[in-house]
Amino acid sequence: MTPRPTRAAGLDHLAAFAPRMGSGYAHRRGDDLGPGRHRFVSTLSPWLRRRLVTEPEVIRTAIDHHGPDRAAKFIQEVFWRGYFKGWLEHHPDVWHQYRQGLDRDLQDMTGDVAARAGAVMQGRCGIGCMDHWADELVRTGYLHNHARMWFASIWIFTLRLPWRVGADFFMRHLLDGDAASNTLSWRWVAGLHTNGRPYLADPRVIARHTEGRFGEGLDLVAEADPLPQDIDFAAARRPLQAAPPVPQDGPAILLIGDDDCGPAMAGPDLRGCALLRAGQGRSPGPVAAPVLAFDEGALADAGARLDLPLHHPHDATALADWAEAQGARMIVMARMPVGPCRDWLEAARPVLEERGIALHDQLRDWDRAVWPEARAGFFRLAKRIPAVLDQLDG
Repeated sequence: MTPRPTRAAGLDHLAAFAPRMGSGYAHRRGDDLGPGRHRFVSTLSPWLRRRLVTEPEVIRTAIDHHGPDRAAKFIQEVFWRGYFKGWLEHHPDVWHQYRQGLDRDLQDMTGDVAARAGAVMQGRCGIGCMDHWADELVRTGYLHNHARMWFASIWIFTLRLPWRVGADFFMRHLLDGDAASNTLSWRWVAGLHTNGRPYLADPRVIARHTEGRFGEGLDLVAEADPLPQDIDFAAARRPLQAAPPVPQDGPAILLIGDDDCGPAMAGPDLRGCALLRAGQGRSPGPVAAPVLAFDEGALADAGARLDLPLHHPHDATALADWAEAQGARMIVMARMPVGPCRDWLEAARPVLEERGIALHDQLRDWDRAVWPEARAGFFRLAKRIPAVLDQLDG
């Protein structure tokens, strides 16, 4: 059953999983037991991805129930999401290069490659675990994190299919599909994010972590070269964009995208709230209806928590017209991370600025604390987790 896209539902789910955030999670989080049996992982990601439930709330719940030591592994996994977002903020061209490469890959998908990729996505390639995972993904909008890694590895190295097309398949169907986590996880498997160290799925590991459902008899490649590196990380690194204080005088419109449906940011005289539907921007292909419905529900939930007139802009001109109708010359928002919402906003920026409407964003405390620490590998950030948590508590 598709989870309800509301903050209340996310908080209920958080409370229900809280007793399992300690040693049980640390020991069994790698086990993929199949649909309806993902009891060793939180499955909070659809709410976290849209910040209906926030990272600090989840971490505080884990610490309150188990203490920082027993909850350490769970806390670290929450930080992975922040790491990927922060890393992509430092390397935004990786996202743009992915989208451009995907367009080329889709244009080149002909003949045998197109037929094999289509068979995998339809759950009929003949490899039992791949058919199962493709079916689970399309039916439920979810896959266990390890299943995502195994699927990507088999797709890239055993089936030799274009990695961006596989990543796009995930983005179109995952309820928690996220530009940073999805793109960089696929790059990590391919040996692109780790610069030369690919991840190869091992049938014995798959069997052990699926209670023997899959793995036996799997004929997977045991050795493979990483894909050719396609970007110079040092040259591509960008400084984080500063977030100057939002002017507190004059009327403004609040803009909420589906990346951040959390508590409204503080602002000046707010005259209304625009709810940005950018879900179709996940992919050049059709995005699954449950994904778009979850986005829509999350935005509706965010709007319902505000005592403001609401608007759904279909383009920049419509947004500018509505802002002017409310007497506003300023739009304020939480910082939209690299991804579809940011793409929509950057395309809209020239139109808004030409109309004399200024854009002002603010960083959440979590992003301000985590993103600067995500310039290199994850474990550099991991060493800083206690200091980051102290900063957030301070």
